[in-house]
Amino acid sequence: MPPPALPTFCGTPLTPADLALIRACVARFARLSRTELAATVCQWLGWVRPNGHLKTRECRDLLQQLETLDWLQLPALRAGRPRGTATAVPRSAQGQPQTPVTGALRSLQPIALIRVTQPAEQTLWRELVGRYHYLGYRTAYGASLRYLIAATTGPQPLLGALQFSSPAWRMRARDAWIGWDEPTRRHNLPRLINNSRFLILPWVHVPHLASHVLALALRRVIVDWETCYGLRPWLAETLVDPQRFAGTCYRAANWIDAGLTTGRGRQDRHHTRHDAAPKRIFLNPLRAHAQQVLASAT
Repeated sequence: MPPPALPTFCGTPLTPADLALIRACVARFARLSRTELAATVCQWLGWVRPNGHLKTRECRDLLQQLETLDWLQLPALRAGRPRGTATAVPRSAQGQPQTPVTGALRSLQPIALIRVTQPAEQTLWRELVGRYHYLGYRTAYGASLRYLIAATTGPQPLLGALQFSSPAWRMRARDAWIGWDEPTRRHNLPRLINNSRFLILPWVHVPHLASHVLALALRRVIVDWETCYGLRPWLAETLVDPQRFAGTCYRAANWIDAGLTTGRGRQDRHHTRHDAAPKRIFLNPLRAHAQQVLASAT
């Protein structure tokens, strides 16, 4: 049986030379942790973000994938940090169901988007998403930004949570809408962001709140993403499960219905099927003529 095909890294297929260098790095620095190894590989291969930061998180996932495919053997995981704690969902009084929030949107204005940067905010975000979002909490692949949604007036300030992260590597309907060929997709994919989590807490029932928050979030994330990652996004995407939702808030916020996925997981370079049910793809251009600009290789 022939060996499995080499995987891709951030949309670009690995070459045999890349694999040889990665193997050499793992063999030479066997005493490093896996995170340190990933950072070293990124330095050797020049895998950096536009702001100069290493793509360490993505590279560590790649190393684990290569080990699963028997392309290399990584050092044993180090003892000391309990496994599974990164995705454990905490429980706190702040995350308990609260008094229902109802009424008109204007009664909660202005709505604030609090970028999650502090440990306490990270813990609260993880709890809310883990407990109340139907997909639960999992560590985002690649770059990500998280926000808490809060009202600045009224008795209950906390309204929900948001996450933007790296886009799906391939989605046939999205790529066709843009007009991508393979080289152009690889070149311009970093200009996309994925609204990978959007939660309005289940005790919050305020008409038009969700679409209002989406509009606020897109204006905010354009600036924050460029500040954090050195690249201004041009297109936002999201996936909606049509068996659960109609995508009403995305439609109300003028997102474009681009069609359905083929039913694979969003990280389809791993050839996994997280879910057999197709998802509806919604897109929102973040700059003028985004579709035409993204279709250009220049």
